[in-house]
Amino acid sequence: MALHPRKKQFYQIQAPLTSLIDIVFMLLIYFLLTTNFMVDEGIKIKLPQAKAAAPQTQQEITIYVDREGRAFLMNQETPLNILFAELKKLIGGQKDKLVVIKADRAVILNHAVKVMDLAKAAGAERLCLATEKEL
Repeated sequence: MALHPRKKQFYQIQAPLTSLIDIVFMLLIYFLLTTNFMVDEGIKIKLPQAKAAAPQTQQEITIYVDREGRAFLMNQETPLNILFAELKKLIGGQKDKLVVIKADRAVILNHAVKVMDLAKAAGAERLCLATEKEL
């Protein structure tokens, strides 16, 4: 009877991935949940929708126009006669300062145009009318 020597079995070393996968999924869930709670505080308006909307990343002056036609600068209601002086102060001599007008989709067009005209008269060279991306 011949005995065959047993071959040694080599075990591969494996790192435990279960805990690593658990941590990655917990981070993923955390970021998914927290991004839903990040909302802009301010005046309640519904922006008009557009198919080619692009996000703005520059520092800007934002003017809100609600459905009644009231203008808000820096979340403070500002009458149109004072809005001109405030915009002139904020713009100063900066030619590249962006003025974004966020008008409610139900606002009468005349109110939004008046605010745009005031901004242009105050020295704003770059005007933008904000929209939402249409889904």
